[in-house]
Amino acid sequence: MPHRIFTACLGTETNSFSPIPTGLGLFNRTMMVRNGEFSARVSLFGLPLIAWRDRAQALGWDVAQGLAAFATPAGDTTRATYETLRDEILADLEKALPVDAVLLTLHGAMVADGYPDAEGDLLTRVREKIGPEVPLLAELDLHGHQTQAKLDAADVLIYFKEYPHIDAVDRAHELFSIAERMITQGLRPCMAMHDCRMLGLYPTTREPLQGFVSHMKELEQQPGILSVSLIHGFPWSNMPDIGTKVLVVTETDQALADSTAAELGNWVWQNRVSIVAPFIELDEALDRVVAGTHQNGPLVLADTADNTGIGAAGDSTFVLARLLERNIGGVAIAPLWDPEAVNIAFDAGIGATLPMRIGGKLGPASGDPIDIQVTVMGMAQDADQPFGGGRAELGDVAWLRIGAKHDDAAAIDVVINSQRVQAFDPVCFSVAGIDPLVPRALVVKSSQHFHAGFAPIAEDILYLATPGCGSMAFANIEHPLVTNKLWPRLDDPHG
Repeated sequence: MPHRIFTACLGTETNSFSPIPTGLGLFNRTMMVRNGEFSARVSLFGLPLIAWRDRAQALGWDVAQGLAAFATPAGDTTRATYETLRDEILADLEKALPVDAVLLTLHGAMVADGYPDAEGDLLTRVREKIGPEVPLLAELDLHGHQTQAKLDAADVLIYFKEYPHIDAVDRAHELFSIAERMITQGLRPCMAMHDCRMLGLYPTTREPLQGFVSHMKELEQQPGILSVSLIHGFPWSNMPDIGTKVLVVTETDQALADSTAAELGNWVWQNRVSIVAPFIELDEALDRVVAGTHQNGPLVLADTADNTGIGAAGDSTFVLARLLERNIGGVAIAPLWDPEAVNIAFDAGIGATLPMRIGGKLGPASGDPIDIQVTVMGMAQDADQPFGGGRAELGDVAWLRIGAKHDDAAAIDVVINSQRVQAFDPVCFSVAGIDPLVPRALVVKSSQHFHAGFAPIAEDILYLATPGCGSMAFANIEHPLVTNKLWPRLDDPHG
């Protein structure tokens, strides 16, 4: 009899301050795949399932793939939605039994009504189904919450190492290789977790964290160490276990796992200030736009707090309003989520000039709507952009120009779209007709995932300290359910 594995996916990234609830509709619009029938626009979180299927089939193993469901980050998941999707995965598993291993792709920061650690709940219930001897492994986003429930239920947890997340498939192959050894050789790994007691946003494209990621990979080549993860955590979830942690997986040596996790965690704490993304005030960044020559490409400004990838609406107008107040042109913004404005632009057609209300629809965190005269310069239906080896849907997009129709240097260009998504790649501009090399500045609604696509064309990248439900003022975020001591709320949470 060939070996048999079960795979499934469930996840979203919960921003408890987002005005957008996460229901079944959001999962259906993002990724809801049954029977392993992925489309060409496979989500980042579907890629591990494909990698595991291919690896297993190459070995002659059977693969039973359960539900694969993922939702664009938003607010808390409704209880009925989580329980419906969880129970479908458990039912799929029940039908697949007996299996030699279970491999799951999860996010790790899913909060549902009544389930502050949704993935911990799922892993616990899977363990109850398969018993203590069947290997249970999961791949998670580094912005997940590493909880004791996850640690107790799973045999192996591996988190992405890179932010932006360009390594989901690499981590999937690592996880499968460990699962293969567990199935064929009886390997039973040990795991250890170290709590750094920190909140932050840590790009791995900058030193010293870039070097730390390389060091983690080097440690994995040493005898006895299978995997090392730095779990950045997700500061905008209202659940008890948020924060930055280190997780180490060893072959059999618990003491080695414990000591390695502690050593790495101490390094992260000692370097806490230098690894956090450097944020700049909006007006200071706009001064750079005005003063620069931009001969080496556009200045890229990350509107970090309006990143749909951390649950924001994607329709905030704070940057656009300030550009208008200061009369700064030669700037393009993408993507601004406004489905109704997209419909109006499509009805008006390319070349039409008309008054339009843009953005600011979802509440105070989105700012005020902008009432302005625009010209429809371009449009595209059912557009998408590359991300992490997969595709991210933009929906219908329209390029709106504010200001002189034929004056690139004086105009402000805005790409509005119908599908909530962040900027991953310059394609989010070009698909609407904007050459991303023409503006002197590009404003991207993203925190870091834009980096891989935009860094090659950017003169420089600035992270804006903008307002919104993804605010980076971590010391001031109120979490009613969080009881653990964390920096930067406290100067020394370890004391």
